[in-house]
Amino acid sequence: MTLQQEIVGNAMQMAVVNLHPGQTVYCEAGKFLFKTTNVTMETRLSGPNGGGQQQGGGGMGGMLRQAMGTAMQVGQRMLAGESLAFQYFSAQGGEGTVGFAGVLPGEMRALELNGTRAWFAEKDAFVAAESTVEFGIAFQGGRTGMSGGEGFILEKFTDHGTVIIAGAGNFIDLNPADFGGRIEVDTGCVVAFEEGIQYGVQRVGGLNRQGLMNAVFGGEGLSLATLEGNGRVILQSLTIESLANALKKAQGGDKQGPTGGLFSTHAG
Repeated sequence: MTLQQEIVGNAMQMAVVNLHPGQTVYCEAGKFLFKTTNVTMETRLSGPNGGGQQQGGGGMGGMLRQAMGTAMQVGQRMLAGESLAFQYFSAQGGEGTVGFAGVLPGEMRALELNGTRAWFAEKDAFVAAESTVEFGIAFQGGRTGMSGGEGFILEKFTDHGTVIIAGAGNFIDLNPADFGGRIEVDTGCVVAFEEGIQYGVQRVGGLNRQGLMNAVFGGEGLSLATLEGNGRVILQSLTIESLANALKKAQGGDKQGPTGGLFSTHAG
């Protein structure tokens, strides 16, 4: 049964989910907004499938396997800087309603998984999902992470059902195949992409005069994200870094000169 949900709002969107009896949705701790009284809420360390309660059979051995699976999940999420626990919501005695939101001003998107293609998302993009969706952590590989400093750890959604993600600012959907097979993006602008898209990080130019000009005066740092292949990509118009810098500037802290953070004029 497809998850019945509606994304409402403008500058700060929220997802309102209608649960049928027997349906369960889970969210990352801190993304819950409200619920009707007939919706139960339970907090667990385990994900919906791996290390879940349904795998606890087999006496002491089954309990040990379940505990080890849960510990591995928690350890992965800890390394990724994610919430250690999930909150689960189920309707009892009839239909129920539960609301979720992200933590930044921006858009939300409901992705439908049919079991054939996984989705990957940047850290903290996950808001909520049906219990049929498996949440995992994908480690992008040493070379990509070490060279770019971003994109090393991604959220991964597999199996089937609805997953809701959130980002900052407005979203735009692109397919690299429509632009010659490859696009280059500010590393902070990537929200999510389908399996089949190759995601990497590259330097902005070489270690020459123009490369240094791009890094110092261009505001992009030393790296860009690269997205290649044929599939759906979701980008956001606002990065967390730019939002943080704007807030610091409004508060009178970390005043920056014309070259940005490299030559800050903040005297404190």
